[in-house]
Amino acid sequence: MIPSQRALFDLPREVTYFNAAYMGPMPKLAAQAGADSYAKKQQPWRFNVQEDFFDVPETFRSQAAQLYGSTGDDIAIVPAASYGLATAALNLVPDEGTDILVLDEQFPSNIYVWRTLAQACGARIKTVSRSDNQSWTEAMLGAISPRTSIVACPQVHWADGGMLDLPAVSEAARMQGAALVLDLTQSLGVLPFDLNAIQPDFAVSACYKWLLGPYTLGALYVNLQHQSGEALEENWIVRDRAEDFARLVDYADDYAVGARRFDMGERSGFQLVPAANACLAQILDWGPKQISQTLLAKTTAIAEAVAPLGLRDSTPDRAPHYLCLSLPDTAPADLVKRLGARDIHVSQRGDRLRVTPHLYNDDADTDRFVDALKAELL
Repeated sequence: MIPSQRALFDLPREVTYFNAAYMGPMPKLAAQAGADSYAKKQQPWRFNVQEDFFDVPETFRSQAAQLYGSTGDDIAIVPAASYGLATAALNLVPDEGTDILVLDEQFPSNIYVWRTLAQACGARIKTVSRSDNQSWTEAMLGAISPRTSIVACPQVHWADGGMLDLPAVSEAARMQGAALVLDLTQSLGVLPFDLNAIQPDFAVSACYKWLLGPYTLGALYVNLQHQSGEALEENWIVRDRAEDFARLVDYADDYAVGARRFDMGERSGFQLVPAANACLAQILDWGPKQISQTLLAKTTAIAEAVAPLGLRDSTPDRAPHYLCLSLPDTAPADLVKRLGARDIHVSQRGDRLRVTPHLYNDDADTDRFVDALKAELL
């Protein structure tokens, strides 16, 4: 169990922040790393070509690879999960009449790209729903069939916190010759990821939620079989010998090794990448397994404390770091706004209150949350 890490964050004592699934607070050291880089931009002669354009992004790549369980060569630096998903869609061609499987109420960025691909290829979108007592894993396994060409899903559903057994889903997909594309934005860094057991074709995560990093940065894992594929854009820095600024117009046909061809333009992100590196280093130091175990204890304690108020933890196979509470019929429609006025920050998705703590939370946060719910619900 990891003790509260609140001292590493700029969280006033009177603020209770249970909303990491919306946006993770950046640690103070990471914010300082970004600020230091902004200061350097005021004096651009201080930038070092090898370090700032190449070495710092390679540190990001290698740290993200540790969370995936891969090597740095398998990681592309992208600006958003949608960019990574679009890269996947560009390199997968489903047969006409086949099914692309998505989850009901899946996050929109992991829907629109597949609708476009299905229309272009004559495939169809098949939406997988679950019953109240059914897990997302059971629903997905029941939907995979010989008609399935692509399974596009998260590890954790963003709206209800239900977790998928990705090794089981992957095995079922591979038996049908289907590709597996994952959006791990709600799980990477806070859940262990078993790459050998899952073997996705593509997997992507944005940095600004559970990775506690900056907005407009993410990490895309690309399976070896797709690393000679087509990139969304062509930019100079992903080509062979790009480090030699004096010879950039000796245009190179070859790409840098591995998944680097899929990097976004201006991937060096002078302010974003140093901040993200500090965040990833901290997460790796804590360890996703230890984070997960600690947050399971926190969410379990919160669920038990609010149960007498009529809030139910009813999601089958919910993720350890997620708590989506069914609200009683008498709950005010503006409950989230009322809690926010008390400086208690959560989200609402549908008829569920989404409570997503992290290591900066402590028992005092839970007590404040319970007391506020009593005041608003009773």
